[in-house]
Amino acid sequence: MLKLQKLYYRSYQSVLYLAMHFLPIKEPIVIRSNQPMDQLATLIKQDNRQKIMIITQSILVEQGLLNTLIYALHQHQIEYVIYQDALPNPTISLIENARVIYLENRCDGLIALGGGSAIDLAKGVAARIARPNRSIQKMKGILKVGKKIPPLYAIPTTSGTGSEATLACVVMNATTKDKFSINDPVLIPKVAVLDPTLTFSLLKDMTSTSGMDALTHAIEAYLGRSNTRRTKQYAITAIKTIFENILIAYQEPNNLAARKQMQIAAYQAGVAFTRAYVGNVHAVAHTLSAFYHVPHGLANAVILPHVLEYYGKRIDKKLAFLADQCHLTLPSYPNRQKAQAFIEAIYEMNRLMNIPTSFDQLIKNEDIPHMIKRAKAEANPLYPVPVIMDDKAFRRIYSLLQD
Repeated sequence: MLKLQKLYYRSYQSVLYLAMHFLPIKEPIVIRSNQPMDQLATLIKQDNRQKIMIITQSILVEQGLLNTLIYALHQHQIEYVIYQDALPNPTISLIENARVIYLENRCDGLIALGGGSAIDLAKGVAARIARPNRSIQKMKGILKVGKKIPPLYAIPTTSGTGSEATLACVVMNATTKDKFSINDPVLIPKVAVLDPTLTFSLLKDMTSTSGMDALTHAIEAYLGRSNTRRTKQYAITAIKTIFENILIAYQEPNNLAARKQMQIAAYQAGVAFTRAYVGNVHAVAHTLSAFYHVPHGLANAVILPHVLEYYGKRIDKKLAFLADQCHLTLPSYPNRQKAQAFIEAIYEMNRLMNIPTSFDQLIKNEDIPHMIKRAKAEANPLYPVPVIMDDKAFRRIYSLLQD
C-alpha cells in the first residue's frame, strides 16, 4: 500500500479522534433494578410520551417477553403500538415500513426490545423521523443525521451487540447486498434496560455467538488507536468479564449471575467502541452477512482469531497484557507467548461452544474481489486499526475462512 495513502488514513483518524472529544456523546440512563419495566414506564411518563411504538420480533412476542413491559405501560396509562416484523440485518424497506406505521399511529417515542437488529431498526426509524427528507442511504457514514430523534428506549434480549449503548445503526441494502452503518451521537438510546432474565430464552448458539460478538467489540476497541482512558478501561473490563462468564452462560443457560455479567460486559463493550470504533474483523464480517446472510456474531467469532494472528507481533504487547488480565499465562512469560496464548484461548472458547474455525467453502471465489473492495472501503480510512490491511491482506483472511 502506498505510504501516502496510509498517511492519509492515519491523518483522517487523528482528526476524527480529536473531533470526537467535542461531540456530545452521552451514555444512556441504565436501568438495572428489580422492576426494570416499571421504572422504564415511569421514565417514559416523565418524558410526557403519549404513544410509543414497540419494535420487536414476533418470536419474542410469542415467548411472552413483552408481557411485563406491556403491563407496566398499561399501569402508567401509556398507549403503544407493536411492530413485530424486525428481522436479522434490518433492511431499508423494513425501516420505511416501520416509519409509516409510526407516523400513521402518531407515535412520539420508540421502545426497541430484542437483539441488535431490533435496536438498529428502531434507530433507523428514529433517524428517518428526525430527517424526513433524507433517505437512509444519504445518512450512511458519520454525522449525517444531526437532528434530535424521538426518545429511544432500548431493551436488549441478547448480550452481544451493545447497540443499546452505541451511536451506530447497521443497515442492509437488500438490493445491492451492501451492509453499512449510520453513525451519529443522536442515535444513542436515551435509556438502556439491562434485564438478564430476558436472555434466559436464548438458544445456546445465540448465547455463544452474541457473547463472542461482544468480545470482538471489546478487543477491537482496545486494540484501536483512538482509545481514551475511559474506553480502554471499559474494554479491558468487558474482556475479563466475558472470559470469566461466557462458557458458564453457555453451559448453564439459567445461571442468573453469568447472564447478568455478560449483559453488563456487552454494554461496556458498546460504550467502548462508540468512541474507539471497531476494526477489520467487522469490515470482513459485514461482507459475510451481506453476501451469505451469516449471522453477525458468528462471523465475528470465526474471523476474530484469524485477524489477530495476521496482526502478529505488532499487537503482542497489548495481547500479552490481556492474557495477564485474564490469567491465561504466568506473568514471567514473554509477550509473544502470552499473545499466542490469548489467541489460542479464543479458538478454544469457540471450540467448546461449537463455533467453527472457517465457513467450509461457503465463500465463493468470484465474490471475493467484491467483498475485498467493500471491506477495505468500510475499514479505511474510518477504523483506527492497529494494522491497515490492503487487498492482499483481506484476500488472505477470506482464504483462511474458506478452509
